[in-house]
Amino acid sequence: MDRLKHPESVGQTAAVLIGAGLLFWAGAAPGADGFIAGADMSHLAFFEDRGVVYREDGRVRDALEILQQRGVKVARLRLFTSSAPQAQADPYNYTNNLDYTLPLAVRVKRAGLQFLLDFHYSDTWADPGKQAKPAAWASLTFAQLEAQMYQYNREVIAAFKAGGAMPDYVQIGNEITSGMLWPDGRVGGAYDVPQQWSQLGRLINAAARGIRDAASPDPPPRIVIHIDRGGDWSGTLWFFDGLLQQQVEFDLIGQSYYPWWHGSLEALANCLTNAATRYAKPVMVVETAFPWTTNGAPIVGISPGTNGQIHFLIELARILNRVPNGQGRGLFWWGTEYQALPGVALAGFDTRSFFDRAGNVLPVAEALGQTAVPVKLQASFTDEGLLLQWPLSAAGMTLTTSAELGPSPTWLPVTRATWSTGLVFRAVLPASPGYGRFFRLQSD
Repeated sequence: MDRLKHPESVGQTAAVLIGAGLLFWAGAAPGADGFIAGADMSHLAFFEDRGVVYREDGRVRDALEILQQRGVKVARLRLFTSSAPQAQADPYNYTNNLDYTLPLAVRVKRAGLQFLLDFHYSDTWADPGKQAKPAAWASLTFAQLEAQMYQYNREVIAAFKAGGAMPDYVQIGNEITSGMLWPDGRVGGAYDVPQQWSQLGRLINAAARGIRDAASPDPPPRIVIHIDRGGDWSGTLWFFDGLLQQQVEFDLIGQSYYPWWHGSLEALANCLTNAATRYAKPVMVVETAFPWTTNGAPIVGISPGTNGQIHFLIELARILNRVPNGQGRGLFWWGTEYQALPGVALAGFDTRSFFDRAGNVLPVAEALGQTAVPVKLQASFTDEGLLLQWPLSAAGMTLTTSAELGPSPTWLPVTRATWSTGLVFRAVLPASPGYGRFFRLQSD
């Protein structure tokens, strides 16, 4: 059984045929093509400026190139409205302004990566617990604030475009579950009233107009609305039902999902599936992480460690690939570039990154890249039997087998196999010469 032959494509799925001394292989299946394998690298230059280095096989290299060569597709960069004095006085909490982010975005593009721009609309971190207006905007009336949102977004996108770093995706706000630009655009609690929702919608629409006008005549970046309710369907339903009543137009739904804060993997699957179905929008996990250190109890049933990072990533990919109608679009790891720095409080994300304490890239980086490669089922014979393997982009698909490819073949799940998962899926079956079998990966 040493001949390998490539026939015509068998339907729309990866498949192999074993039989009579021949091994047939048919090519790629649809599924994860176009899947966004992303990494937030917002503080990369901040760490580099303080002597942090990134290594591959012990050799210092550009972290963006390390990730790109492992298949990562998109870098996410946040943007603050901070002034130069603010950034100088407290770099970690204020440095991500335009003067800092634009050169980093140029590096992202030169490394061959796409770019997601994460507007915070604040001088520092914006999240569900704080959405402070920029100090320079504090005295504006609502009408002036709405006009400022248009002007600011148009000017920022124009600057990135002129610099050769046009964003491919733009988040209008960061984790805006409670709105943004408080109090004008605040929603929820005492602010869960029609006037507040109207103002939030107007602010988002003004931002979107500025983005589109700056991009013209080129296609605009795809617009993401990002909240922090990855495991909370009721909260997601409340927010997006309220937002869509304001005739807000956007392209993708983004969720944060940290397993120690946002519930079980089952809750995440339920939320993403329901959101994609109800709103007919692609969904993404735009912030997630998992620890590479081995201390600590299991999280959502997965033990921390370098293998745990991969296991967690596979579970996320499985959930996203099972979102109906191919609407599970991708995921972004947060704090990818983090390493410990004396005197800087990193909230533990230096142990949830893609680099260890010596700056060496961890296996999870390649695993993330594997979630975005074309799905292909490959086969070979070993001393153990028939080895079938396929990439992590097929997470959520089932290996099935049939004795024929007639008009209505019966495909059954493969059960007589020894399974293993690392940076690819593997199954070993007993070799059975003298009869033919087809194998394929099948979406559930």
